[in-house]
Amino acid sequence: MKKMILFICGSMNQTTQMHQISGWLTDYDQYFSPFFSDGLLGAASDVGLLEFTIMGRKRSERTIEYLRSHGLKLDIGGFAHAYDLVVTCTDLIVPKHIRQKKLVLVQEGMTEPETVLYHLARNFQWIPRWIAGTSTTGLSDAYEKFCVASEGYRKLFISKGVNPEKIEVTSIPNFDNCEQYLQNDFKFKDYVLVCTSDNRETFIYENRVKNIRKYLELAEGSQLIFKLHPNENFERAIREIELYAPESIVFSEGKTEEMIANCRMLIAQFSSTIFVASALNKVVHCGLHPDVLKSLTPLQNKSAATKIANVCRQVIDG
Repeated sequence: MKKMILFICGSMNQTTQMHQISGWLTDYDQYFSPFFSDGLLGAASDVGLLEFTIMGRKRSERTIEYLRSHGLKLDIGGFAHAYDLVVTCTDLIVPKHIRQKKLVLVQEGMTEPETVLYHLARNFQWIPRWIAGTSTTGLSDAYEKFCVASEGYRKLFISKGVNPEKIEVTSIPNFDNCEQYLQNDFKFKDYVLVCTSDNRETFIYENRVKNIRKYLELAEGSQLIFKLHPNENFERAIREIELYAPESIVFSEGKTEEMIANCRMLIAQFSSTIFVASALNKVVHCGLHPDVLKSLTPLQNKSAATKIANVCRQVIDG
């Protein structure tokens, strides 16, 4: 019998990464699930209280639609089979029945800065890691291997206490071949692109009006284009932009990577979009020093999915 792998998905970025990795593991029996939890979080998700997270019904339905459209087998919640390996893009939440399996963790993208919540979750085990967001990625130690984007991230995770022997620098799918986005048919060029955040939708303070005024200053008269975060309240965001930056162009849909490829400057916060801009040597305004951003930028090896699949083989057959 074939050994079995469960891929736990989440956001569309996480889901497409899992799909790419699975393509190099077709000799195993594969199943996929949207992200899930047990306990109180699982119950909260079931009654629709976590719509701002990857456990929300909207994102789960989108994930399921994607998986079905690609003919992938579903096991929602991961209870149907005795899996030999589980592959996931986050360890902020690891359900109890998943902890009993061999686990490979794959970095999904940019990690958030270390706030007070990070230090609380780091130092007090009774505080859940998810409360500090992706800054606590890797701290569960529930996995056999942790595949990361770059040597810079390897050093960062080690500094947080992650076991160096468990880390593999593989780069990450969706960000390992950014030059491909230079070939596109997006009609605008040489503009300043702003990729907005969903901070307000996830209960993080953001003074959007103040930020828009800052973006105008940074643009120095260049055309501003806003690409709205997919989880954002579009109506509110568009209303604010029309009021305070009326000459701007706003997109709520479209390929963000291609927009980045054609811009001369990217403005973003702690978003994985800055990886694409950094890899393409764009001017980037974000929360990181340029040297730090360069060190964290995923390796452009064009083979992240293959390398991660090889790590999975070592774990499942080891």
